[in-house]
Amino acid sequence: MQTDAELIDRIYESSVAPELWPGVLDEIAAMIEARGGLLFSARKTLHWTASDTVREVFAEYVNDGWFTRCSRRVCIMNAAEPGFFTEQDFWTEEQMEADPIYRDFFRPRGLGWSAGTGLRVPSGDNIVFSIERSLDQGPVQPEHLERLDALRPHLARSALISARLGLQRAEGATEALTAMRLPALLLDDAGRVVEANEMIQQMSDRIGFAAGNRLTLPDRSANEALAERLAALGSHGGDLSCSLPLKDDLGEAVGVLHVVPVRRGAHDIFGRGYALLVLTPIGTDKSPSADLMRSLFDLTRSESRVARGLAIGKTAEEIAAEGDVALTTVRSQIRRVLEKTGCARQAEVASMLAGLAIGPN
Repeated sequence: MQTDAELIDRIYESSVAPELWPGVLDEIAAMIEARGGLLFSARKTLHWTASDTVREVFAEYVNDGWFTRCSRRVCIMNAAEPGFFTEQDFWTEEQMEADPIYRDFFRPRGLGWSAGTGLRVPSGDNIVFSIERSLDQGPVQPEHLERLDALRPHLARSALISARLGLQRAEGATEALTAMRLPALLLDDAGRVVEANEMIQQMSDRIGFAAGNRLTLPDRSANEALAERLAALGSHGGDLSCSLPLKDDLGEAVGVLHVVPVRRGAHDIFGRGYALLVLTPIGTDKSPSADLMRSLFDLTRSESRVARGLAIGKTAEEIAAEGDVALTTVRSQIRRVLEKTGCARQAEVASMLAGLAIGPN
């Protein structure tokens, strides 16, 4: 039986070898007793892939215009918290029976229950994962959502790379770094820069190269967090993947650095590369958005609620009272938010998250 660690390796392998996504989606679907899964990526054009078990159905879904009319996708993308959602999070059974997408498309084809998650990344990519369950199996259960949520940060980072490549296989490291159209570089197993694209080489105010061609970050907290991750490169089973906020000299967040491990068959493309680093910019638009919370900091649903409270100036006591949870629980969640966002103090995380336009309550 495949372990979650092996599945995570295959998820990252798929980032630069998108032809592997159907098999990975099959494995994830089997994990929650579902029929199959799919991945949609849209920026200026729509790209998608799916398990063989549902590919024909979703070819109709796209080609016959159901995708553009689907309220499920809209609800998933507008969800204010990170995580996978089911139909029960948005509609009653009566509403589903009256919805043409379910009534006329999914249910006649033996589908109608799903778990989906959306990612709207600052690079402009809109990504949706959906795991589809057969109608006669009933809704996706809470314990299944927990397993999917645990995989979500890995799916997000890997799908970001696949989306930038247009779900096309990269033929080599140079091509892959160029095709991403985001600042990116490749590290070897000693933490040295193997290759860097032109975009990241032009960012000397945020990314530096020290003696021995080693990567350095002017942001001290991000540099320390990255060093900890890179130190795990030689550790068997070390959790290398992460996303780190990158701040300027004034402490303002200017981007998020994603550390994506090079796994399995991805070495055919990246050679001796061991980790891929991709920087997504943070824009100046301060309109309400949950984008960064959902896709960049790996916060759980409860941590996300705590972070949004901090961003609008609420105290730990107020957050605990509103959520009807113990103050000790909220304080523990605040500590995890500080760790994941690379901040040292509660005031610092509140300031940064407020500046990132985390989103409404």
